[in-house]
Amino acid sequence: MGWQKQVLRVNLTKKTVAIEPLNMEWAMSYIGSRGLGSKYLMEEIDPKVDALAPGNKIIFATGPLTGTLAPTGGRHTVITKGALTGAITCSNSGGKWSAELKMAGYDLLIVEGKASSPVYLLIRNDEVEILPADDLWGTSVWHTEPTLQKRHDPQAKVASIGEAGEYGCRFACIVNDLHRAAGRSGVGAVMGSKNLKAIVVRGTKGVPSYDGRRFMEEARAATTALLESQSAIDMGLDLSLTDNLTAHGTIMMINITNAFGSLPTRNNRAVQFEGAWDISDEAQAERLPDGHVNLIKNSACFSCPIGCGRVSHVHPEHYSVKDRPEYQIASGGLEFEAAYALGSMCGVDDIDAATFAGFMANEHGMDPISLGASIAAAMELFEEGVITTEDTGGVELTFGNARALCQISEMVGKGEGFGKVIGLGSRRLCEKYGRPEFSMSVKGQEFAGYDARAQQGMGLAYATSNRGACHMRANVYDLDFADTGIADKAETVKKSQDRMAAVDSTGMCLFPEEIGLDASYIVTMVDAACGGDWTMEKFVESGERTFNLERQFNLAAGFTMADDTLPKRILETPAPSGTAKGLVNRLPEMLPEYYGLRGWSDEGRPTDKTLSRLDL
Repeated sequence: MGWQKQVLRVNLTKKTVAIEPLNMEWAMSYIGSRGLGSKYLMEEIDPKVDALAPGNKIIFATGPLTGTLAPTGGRHTVITKGALTGAITCSNSGGKWSAELKMAGYDLLIVEGKASSPVYLLIRNDEVEILPADDLWGTSVWHTEPTLQKRHDPQAKVASIGEAGEYGCRFACIVNDLHRAAGRSGVGAVMGSKNLKAIVVRGTKGVPSYDGRRFMEEARAATTALLESQSAIDMGLDLSLTDNLTAHGTIMMINITNAFGSLPTRNNRAVQFEGAWDISDEAQAERLPDGHVNLIKNSACFSCPIGCGRVSHVHPEHYSVKDRPEYQIASGGLEFEAAYALGSMCGVDDIDAATFAGFMANEHGMDPISLGASIAAAMELFEEGVITTEDTGGVELTFGNARALCQISEMVGKGEGFGKVIGLGSRRLCEKYGRPEFSMSVKGQEFAGYDARAQQGMGLAYATSNRGACHMRANVYDLDFADTGIADKAETVKKSQDRMAAVDSTGMCLFPEEIGLDASYIVTMVDAACGGDWTMEKFVESGERTFNLERQFNLAAGFTMADDTLPKRILETPAPSGTAKGLVNRLPEMLPEYYGLRGWSDEGRPTDKTLSRLDL
């Protein structure tokens, strides 16, 4: 049926484990993963609960296509009340762990309560144990994962937190497969607040399908279409966008956004970076005179024909790793968002320094977007004289200081000195020093790598995303790169938010749909895997239901339309260069139209008619 029809519930306070039947009525309405996990969270916690209190729950959710041959069917989501935002969050990860949980027989893993001392979970199909993790507490992801694989099973997959999650870094993430992560909104801090260090999974059950033969045919057709897909964005590429993602990775967007004038630079004070080439895919693949190349190879998640991941290493003579052999290794390399956040956002044009800072994010379990953007906010505070070296422990936090980037990234990961202050996230950091306007965030979550003055639709997507600023909640890239106006963008944001919520709920990656795969392929795979007469209309309505459910959670948690906004810099300070030179974001014009299209009131609340139509 696509679903395993089982939920694994672990209560860490009571030290109990239970296997429960999946609510199939909810599954048919919310599909799985993001949608279904959000429904369970909404039903089981008080939205006003403190994100780091035992009363919050954390849900690891697969979709019906997770662990199957659906192209990119290797995703899971982590749903909780976010430590960074206080909003509902759904943080998505790939790698291999997702499929392993599904093959162990579970659609959802719900973790509740708090252990009295550090523990980890060991899941081997129906056999589930809560085991002590005292020897692992205080160690990194890079230590924890291989230690547990050696202890239990080299083929087991591990999701864990590093020191950042343990000390409550507000943007701590949950890392699986060493360098894939449920990265955003502080899900790692929630996991750490429960004294849960890791989840080890070994699954051997396989995944059922409603119509196995038809599903295989639909999956093959979708894979073929994906490999041939083209984006409507004119990027001057001579290959399909799929092939370019394989060859260059998402980091190819550095030069594209820089040329357009939407690459956030020095905490969004600029929109183009003079050092962009030096942190781009071209620099990543450049062979130096001594033969060193930053990029070693690409990598792929489970069942992914794209392989957009990067595996890199820092030059052994670079100051960040010289005389530190433990970092002279191959690991997860820079992708676009990390390259922007640890590069242009901080004014750093040293690709080895940015790669090292990315290693710190992977090793210690931090979201590289929020890490880089929070460091950038600290750099602006430093340059404006709000903080000094007395505050930073001697670190010269000036824009462009690559050595400082490396040093402070490690301090944040370990919770040392001023690093722990940056670990509050940019909003709390800037509020602490009386300059909240320096935080480039929405609902407390930092921007992705697209400046919203040039990309107007992305600005609306940031403002209305239920988990805070996010580039993965709407697909408005085609229109945004076509012009800097606002025509049709509210409608495109709304429709794509609904569609992407549905895709997120299947257990597939969003990239296929984003780069040109018609969503009808995804619908036919869901129908073949699950049964239930899925149509495009029913599929998109499920996504709309999920988006409105998330909105209801946030309203109940205390959010209002006042939170659907952008920083003053984006709304009032014109872009200094690029395609949008002289422009600000026109959110006040787009937001009322968006509310109307959503069937929400002027105050941004779903109307009774909308709730009734969506069975909410």
